[in-house]
Amino acid sequence: MAVGDQEYDVLVCGGGIAGVAAALEAARARQRTALLEKTILLGGLATAGLIWAYPPLYDADGAKVCAGLAEELLQLACRYGPGCSDPSRLGMDWTMFSPAAFILALDEVLLGAGVDIWLDTLVCQPVVEGDRVRGVEAETKAGRVTLTAPVVIDATGDADIAYRSGAACVEAGNLMAMWALQASLSRARQAVEHQDGAQLMEMLTLGDSLLDREAWKTAKTWTALEARGVTAFVLAGRRLLREQVARAQSSAPRSDQYPLVLPALAQFRTTRRIVGRTTIAPGEHDRPRPDSIGLVADWRAPQHVWEIPYGALVPDQVRGLLVAGRCIAAEEDPWEAIRVITPVAVTGQAAGLAAALAVERCLSPGDLPTEAIQSQLEARGIPYHRSRPMDSLASG
Repeated sequence: MAVGDQEYDVLVCGGGIAGVAAALEAARARQRTALLEKTILLGGLATAGLIWAYPPLYDADGAKVCAGLAEELLQLACRYGPGCSDPSRLGMDWTMFSPAAFILALDEVLLGAGVDIWLDTLVCQPVVEGDRVRGVEAETKAGRVTLTAPVVIDATGDADIAYRSGAACVEAGNLMAMWALQASLSRARQAVEHQDGAQLMEMLTLGDSLLDREAWKTAKTWTALEARGVTAFVLAGRRLLREQVARAQSSAPRSDQYPLVLPALAQFRTTRRIVGRTTIAPGEHDRPRPDSIGLVADWRAPQHVWEIPYGALVPDQVRGLLVAGRCIAAEEDPWEAIRVITPVAVTGQAAGLAAALAVERCLSPGDLPTEAIQSQLEARGIPYHRSRPMDSLASG
């Protein structure tokens, strides 16, 4: 690919699950779409971050609330890896997948859709004219390049583009987390016994529990928005892992158990999010939203279902920009609910669909009627209101 200033219809910044969904949706709508990713691995925290656990698509009553790309990406996660042992139950429970296998499938589907993928490309600065984002400047091996488009989607996870464009944002701290892949003889024996290679993948999780609400009050929080804070967080997590490995190896040979793969991304959860035209607030689960563009069951309490308003994807003060993924406008408890794989796929697809419609109609995304998005979702059988009969809808 020749490096130089280039024009697109839709620019997606960040190749995590939200960015992948946004780019895939926009490209399938026949928009010239570029996907910019700072690493060489697509999938973000789900793959390079070693968070290889796909939340359910169903709520506690067994109704499917997530369809469309959230379901398609789950199927892709299983295409070249172990995935779900019972295809008839795919999406009903948590699904463990191989990060490497998922990356291979993501490459395949994005290239098949015609997405122009830019790996090892660091988005540095938005191109802003007045209050409108027109593109981004990105650093590549060959130097700085300017990419422009009528609509830019911020799927960085940290609202980097929105923040640097002048959009109002809110910052948050993080609890310690360290997920890693380890190898052990016990798991190898178990895999042989059950003739199941999936059991070779042994997940090791260290740090603070997100489900222990009382512990949150005294746990140390970590910042994620400058180099020193990121470095301290990553090194502290690796120290936890080193100490755990030392304890395990103090009573057994080193070859019995050892770390195999470390995360290539800092495993932050909530860093910075936009102030949107609409903000999802605590206690608003199961609340009907006239401008809803998708549903997600709360991964911690699946009896609760969140309707995601389109306004949560639209920065309040900046035009030409949409946000997808964990940096949409959700505060406190719902921020935790929407930051995992399934919800970010939902918001990513909605952002890609809205971007494509905005380009077709020569509108800024914030001026796009929500009904236009909902009409497209309706045609594909993708639920966006909790009150609708889910079981009668196709998976999209």
